[in-house]
Amino acid sequence: MNLNRTWLYSQFELTRLFATKRGWLAVTAFSLVWFMVLRYPIYNAVPFLNSSEFEGFVSQLAGTVGLYNLVSWPEAELAIFWVIALFTFPMFSVFVTADQTVEDRNRGTVRFLTLRSTRFELLLGRFFGQVLILAALIGLVCVATLAMMGMRELDLVSSGLPKTLAIWAKLLITCLPFIALMSLLNLVTNSARMSIVFAILFFTIIASVIAYIGDVYPMFAFLNYVIPGHHIADVTGWQNNSNLSLLIPIIQAIALLGVSQFILRERDL
Repeated sequence: MNLNRTWLYSQFELTRLFATKRGWLAVTAFSLVWFMVLRYPIYNAVPFLNSSEFEGFVSQLAGTVGLYNLVSWPEAELAIFWVIALFTFPMFSVFVTADQTVEDRNRGTVRFLTLRSTRFELLLGRFFGQVLILAALIGLVCVATLAMMGMRELDLVSSGLPKTLAIWAKLLITCLPFIALMSLLNLVTNSARMSIVFAILFFTIIASVIAYIGDVYPMFAFLNYVIPGHHIADVTGWQNNSNLSLLIPIIQAIALLGVSQFILRERDL
């Protein structure tokens, strides 16, 4: 595998987003949506969390759902952002990364590209390109959250910076199997739209069936690890052992990319 060719494919994905009018329009829309989230749900929830009148109630409720560690953070904005982003960014990544190779395959571009590179380089390059895009978008929102927290209390910026970096890394790792899933669906569907439809069907029907089988027949509970995002419940509360759970999405992403490579290698372009 040639890393330089792989990087060129990744760079092309970044160019499509940050060097085109269509890409900047998408970034602007993304920024406006998250501005609304930061301005209203997060900004308005911070006084409630810090209120002495509701401190006992919030702590009891958070302890019940396993979020007690987050309530104890003085950086309340980061705590709320973490919970919201953890459940929204994975699904958001499904829509953002829906077009990796499918449109190029329809136009015949993939056949041309593979004359000068391997299919695996193309697959991996497009995957890492989408990872870099998600890393940039997540980083943008993390910086905005940190800035909003600094406007409330400047001293919290220094203590919140390490947590912001940890949130960025954990969110990105959580999104990896979702991006890899779209890499796979791009190879078995004929359009980016159909890839999104198949992803929705997977998370609503197939994932529900797998979860039901695991509940009824505990011996098959391991099948839940096939579902991207299965580890989210283990990392939401920022437990001490949550870092071990982050191995799950990495393994899932590697497995999905392996299946994608097998399909791409066997199919006609």
